Amino acid sequence: MAKKATIFKAELSIADMDRHYFQDHSLTIAQHPSETEERLMMRLLAFALNAHEDLEFGRGLSTEDEPDLWLKDLTGSIECWIDVGLPEERRLRKASGRAKQIIVYSYGGRSAELWWQQNCKALERIKNLKVVNVDSESSQSLAKQLGRTMELQCTIQDEQLWLADEDDRIEVLMTAL
Repeated sequence: MAKKATIFKAELSIADMDRHYFQDHSLTIAQHPSETEERLMMRLLAFALNAHEDLEFGRGLSTEDEPDLWLKDLTGSIECWIDVGLPEERRLRKASGRAKQIIVYSYGGRSAELWWQQNCKALERIKNLKVVNVDSESSQSLAKQLGRTMELQCTIQDEQLWLADEDDRIEVLMTAL
């Protein structure tokens, strides 16, 4: 019998001074059986960084034609396609024809560095693509905040992000590639 997704609930309060976005979100996040805790929290981080009332989690790992998150306009056109991890260049090239903007949040330390080195020439040709690498220590610290129910506060100011729960406050270090 196949394993089922694990469901997580998050109350996420976002104070994004850079975009003047201040909102609370009640999120339900399904963790695919093959997905790590670190990856799930990276999806939550990607949501916080791009928060919008119409931003939705895609099916991600369970389907090839959907991103981890996406923002669609009223006509169903994809405004923003967001992937976390180290997606294949071919997937991003295909997405570039479907979405106005693509954002990748890479993580994983040395493996993310190698992925970028191997793919940077091809990825730089995709004009509507933005790649942001999240520091390995930051992504691993985020995974430690995971709980079946979470109350998180996210503060973004001057392109710096802090994510806090009742026990811990993490500064998430990111680099645009």
